[in-house]
Amino acid sequence: VLIARMQRGRGRAAPIRIPYPVDAAMAVLSDVDVLILVGAKEPVAFFAYPGKPGRLVREGCEVLTLAAHGDDLHAALEALRDELGIQPSQHKVLAAAFPDEATPNGKLTEDAVALSVARKLPADAIVCDEAVTSARRFFALSAFAAPHDYMMGTGGSIGGGIPMATGAAIACPDRKVVNLEADGSGMYTVQGLWTQAREKLDVVTIVFSNRTYAILHGEMKNVGVGAIGENARRMLDLDHPSLDWVSLAKGMGVEAARADTCERFDALLDSALSRRGPFLIEAVL
Repeated sequence: VLIARMQRGRGRAAPIRIPYPVDAAMAVLSDVDVLILVGAKEPVAFFAYPGKPGRLVREGCEVLTLAAHGDDLHAALEALRDELGIQPSQHKVLAAAFPDEATPNGKLTEDAVALSVARKLPADAIVCDEAVTSARRFFALSAFAAPHDYMMGTGGSIGGGIPMATGAAIACPDRKVVNLEADGSGMYTVQGLWTQAREKLDVVTIVFSNRTYAILHGEMKNVGVGAIGENARRMLDLDHPSLDWVSLAKGMGVEAARADTCERFDALLDSALSRRGPFLIEAVL
């Protein structure tokens, strides 16, 4: 379900992710008769939801471990390839062109941000994705983007996006780092922007400013909570007062600007990608 690091982009294999929601995940795995694990554990639901199973594979699905964590995974896959007689020419890669889709305009949306980033992403970039609910479409679109590394948190915590991007930029100073960041998650480690400014790290941070912990609203519904009270709602929203990410970034020494239209976002992203050093775009949704 969650991926520590994966090479993505044109000319590379493009496996799908098992969706986060239980019903969607079970639908993806519904016709799987044999599930082979390579350096992975059997996929399970993230939380115990009322009336829903914890295991995501259907009853009767055989789960086999080809290689466990710590084993030589490449050797295991090569052995499986040789046993099945698969040739390199049979590897499935995607076409270089993006799906035929009009360029969005007007009011900025989550999907418009995802499409713009995927189209403009420079070759050999590193994407650190902690947009949570806001950039769910980006992963599918990234298969058509320039070759890059894709990273995300795998433990269920939030707040790791800015530190992850900071570490990636320190480890690979010659590569552009793009951090897709949820506003609520970013508040846990906003001080990482100061490190980016001090070290002059080449990071473009895109904050999806929907001013709420949308993932927590969804989890409340998943555990059977209907309408929530005003005090509970206020614990999940970020609009009293609204966060000002441009001011937060500038206070940390990072240049920043705000976009609430597709046209403005595209222009800011072009500018941020064409220069070196940290820059933050607050995408107001």
